[in-house]
Amino acid sequence: MADQLQKRPTEQPVKMQEKAEQTPLYAPDVDIFEREDAYVIVADVPGVDRDSVEIDLDRNVLTLRAHLATGAPEGYELTYREYRSGDFERVFTLGNEIDRDAVEASIRDGVLRLTLPKVTEAKPRKITVQAG
Repeated sequence: MADQLQKRPTEQPVKMQEKAEQTPLYAPDVDIFEREDAYVIVADVPGVDRDSVEIDLDRNVLTLRAHLATGAPEGYELTYREYRSGDFERVFTLGNEIDRDAVEASIRDGVLRLTLPKVTEAKPRKITVQAG
């Protein structure tokens, strides 16, 4: 059956990760949305589960990493492969308007979603002056 399938050109990895074992390192495709109260980053990381995701926030640098386990699912044998598996990594520089203590992340069906709440701005107020 594998010889009946047509091969498509495969995407080249962005760069090679420097490890003892050379694993391709891909930059996942992302969409970034802005709401009134937050920014939302949606990243495609197919085949990745919650335990394989690492998110670091150091100063203004947000780094997303995800490791994709290779091999066929349990009970299956790989016959043909078009998708070359590897790890994912993407780095973003954040502005000062992000509330770093309130960042949230979730993953479902290979889609990683980060919510980056905006800092609530100081509300203007009237200050009354006391006598004496």
